[in-house]
Amino acid sequence: MISVEGLCVEFSAKPLFTDASFVVNDRDRIALVGKNGAGKSTLLKILCGMQQPTRGVVSVPNDTTIGYLPQVMVLQDDTTVREEAQKAFAHIREMKERIDCMNQQLAERTDYESEDYLALVERFTQEHDRYMMMGAENYEAEIERTLMGLGFLRTDFERPTSEFSGGWRMRIELAKILLQKPDVLLLDEPTNHLDIESIQWLEQFLAQSAKAVVLVSHDRAFINNVSNRTLEISCGRIIDYKVKYNEYVVLRKERREQQLRAYENQQKEVADMKDFIERFRYKATKAVQVQQKIKQLEKIVPIEVDEVDNAAMHLKFPPCLRSGDFPIICEDVRKDYGAHTVFSNVNLTIKRGEKVAFVGKNGEGKSTLVKCIMGEIPFEGNLKVGHNIQIGYFAQNQAQLLDESLTVFQTIDYVAKGDIRLRINDILGAFMFGGEASDKKVKVLSGGERSRLAMIRLLLEPVNLLILDEPTNHLDMPSKDVLKEAIKAFDGTAIVVSHDREFLDGLVTKVYEFGGGRVKEHLGGIYDFLQSRNIEELSQLQLSQNTPITPSIPITQNTQKSQSYAEHKEQQKRLRKAERAVEDSERKISDMERRLKELDALLMDPVNASNMEFVTEYTTIKKALDEEVERWEKLSEEYEQLNQ
Repeated sequence: MISVEGLCVEFSAKPLFTDASFVVNDRDRIALVGKNGAGKSTLLKILCGMQQPTRGVVSVPNDTTIGYLPQVMVLQDDTTVREEAQKAFAHIREMKERIDCMNQQLAERTDYESEDYLALVERFTQEHDRYMMMGAENYEAEIERTLMGLGFLRTDFERPTSEFSGGWRMRIELAKILLQKPDVLLLDEPTNHLDIESIQWLEQFLAQSAKAVVLVSHDRAFINNVSNRTLEISCGRIIDYKVKYNEYVVLRKERREQQLRAYENQQKEVADMKDFIERFRYKATKAVQVQQKIKQLEKIVPIEVDEVDNAAMHLKFPPCLRSGDFPIICEDVRKDYGAHTVFSNVNLTIKRGEKVAFVGKNGEGKSTLVKCIMGEIPFEGNLKVGHNIQIGYFAQNQAQLLDESLTVFQTIDYVAKGDIRLRINDILGAFMFGGEASDKKVKVLSGGERSRLAMIRLLLEPVNLLILDEPTNHLDMPSKDVLKEAIKAFDGTAIVVSHDREFLDGLVTKVYEFGGGRVKEHLGGIYDFLQSRNIEELSQLQLSQNTPITPSIPITQNTQKSQSYAEHKEQQKRLRKAERAVEDSERKISDMERRLKELDALLMDPVNASNMEFVTEYTTIKKALDEEVERWEKLSEEYEQLNQ
């Protein structure tokens, strides 16, 4: 499908990679790997024709279509979700217009025997047959299946895209690309804004429906489940492993061990030759052997060992001014977008020095509440920002806000003030932008490099309230670890919006869970929160907006020895009654959810789209389910109190 020969890309004097040659075949699932800044995103841009290589040839057949999802994308806000997704079928709508136009001409014209009329009939027949073969009549149903697979609800389809967070709008762009069914999919960090259900759906789609895929991702499980081939960019070369990612990791380790042994043997051989030359350089009897050794030494090609990225950024926030005791206080805060309520009755207090997490399903209002705190959007209720508060804000789209025409050095130089300007090179070096890297233009930086650069900007001014919205997106594991340690050592208060359990572990002491239009406070660390919800991963919060995570409630006999037999018996009776009530509620919830799924499947069929009986039943059950979930929560609390 795509053939690459002798590819070379150079920035300044240092090449990203040289003499790269490979072929992307039908049914290939290629994981593109390498350290941050190695050139993964650049290679994807070259494959889709957005960027030209310094040298080499990229051959793409004329009939091959390519779909490209970049890390950074300019999004539009003037349409609904459905209208934006329909743009994927613009070519089909144009074809339909041409067919309708030809059909009208055939109906109006009367020169049935003329060559021109017969040619029009031929064109109409060919175009109509092609239209039907493409399954164009069913594209609305396909739009719905894809949007729902990526986590959208039917009620979201007619909402303006401007009401959604950046992550959800990226899902719309991904849906458009998948709906176009290109021959080759180029995906740059597609899972950054997806929850677990959507990731699993995308894995299944790529495995079953896609023709060829080249993807970049830091999600190890995702790329291993999808890939059947791995391309590694290392030491300025592209190495092709015909195996999935996990097998590549093993082969790469073996390869590097072999390289190290060969390198050590070569170095010993070189050292022996040099020693021989030095010892006998001035002995006439050894002149011939010395010249032979010199020639052999000149012919030796140094063995390269695959690089391992051991560099790490050293992050330290500057000392901050002491803030008031309560940096953030929310009282009955509410946010609506039209008829859609994001959250209501939000009451929370964040104390000075606390590190707290905002967790929950995408689109439940985490970033929206952050914007309320920042004063970027209006809201109802009372939100107080404490005395002497200086906020440092890292948004999801922070990397997109950088000026692409500037260099790395200029980006920092323009915002640095005072004595800090004398230490810009040291700061850039700590963030792996040392040497020539500081002269790179922002427009050529990878997503991870842009995120690091945006983080440097945040560090330049002392702040006492950090608000970090998905700070680990585009960061590799070493960078995540260093950022985590820096936040732990930070003197001020921090609010971290994240889905990354490992990043939050040991960092936060309080968790605010967003879901169902409410914000619930959980004291303790992230593992305490997960245990209280009886789940193992934050991603399990994403399973369904209205699906409660029902803990299995064991019956224990926590009665004190001083209890009489009668009291103990009565306590057990109340426990059993409460347990049965909880189980009965769980069964009802399960039955209603099962029926909703059946109705969902029926309503996705265009034949039933206007069936008001199904629509009415769906609405009735949905309302009953919400009420039953609230009842289950009350029953569970009553049971837990009895069981204490």
